[in-house]
Amino acid sequence: MTAPQATGTLCIAGLGPGDAQLVTPEVTAALDAATDIVGYNPYVARIAPRPGLTLHASDNRVEMDRARAALHMAAEGKQVVIVSSGDPGVFAMAAAVFEALEGRPDWQALDIRVLPGITAMLAAAAKAGAPLGHDFCAINLSDNLKPAELIEARVRAAAGADFAMAFYNPRSASRPHTFGRVLQVLLKACGPDRLITFARAVSTPEEKINTVRLGDATPEMADMRTVVIVGNSATRHVGRFVYTPRSAL
Repeated sequence: MTAPQATGTLCIAGLGPGDAQLVTPEVTAALDAATDIVGYNPYVARIAPRPGLTLHASDNRVEMDRARAALHMAAEGKQVVIVSSGDPGVFAMAAAVFEALEGRPDWQALDIRVLPGITAMLAAAAKAGAPLGHDFCAINLSDNLKPAELIEARVRAAAGADFAMAFYNPRSASRPHTFGRVLQVLLKACGPDRLITFARAVSTPEEKINTVRLGDATPEMADMRTVVIVGNSATRHVGRFVYTPRSAL
């Protein structure tokens, strides 16, 4: 295989959590220059149609097909942007594109850039206060790409190390019981008084932030538009805010 002509480009862009004001100028410039925008249906729907722009929307379970299609269009000389919500490198399309590049040296010479965005857990943490002010980890609770047993093991390990935790994709219609099991793991490892924040639809008109004790949390408090943040053992309220102290001394 021969390397493609360096005429097309591929940007993997993060649209942020929802508010247009939180889209970076770099991403806005890439969208304005694009001939083709590729992404999951609701993310592509955030892009205004215009002459000279083709929108390619698809389902959420065809990430690899989407990545290959975008690379193919870039190799043909088009200015392509793959859009993700939040940041494209956090449980999103950047990893899928690089996975698609494996075994395709003809695509590896393409002009590819990853354009960061504000990921949902950081937007949610800012709304709550500073619950990620010390060491923390992020865990995707979807079992589409990993078994539920591995999810629970990672949650248990993070809780045992006293990390604050941010959970993406906590509860869907197709797996309503996964988050309930995670709450049981957390309750056993952390106790009932640990603070847990449910941040739904952050930065949109439907935004709702709710912080409760772990012992009062229920699976129904979360859905796929919710980021869940569990504090560490020192996380506490200060006024209406939640924060985690910077020091563990």
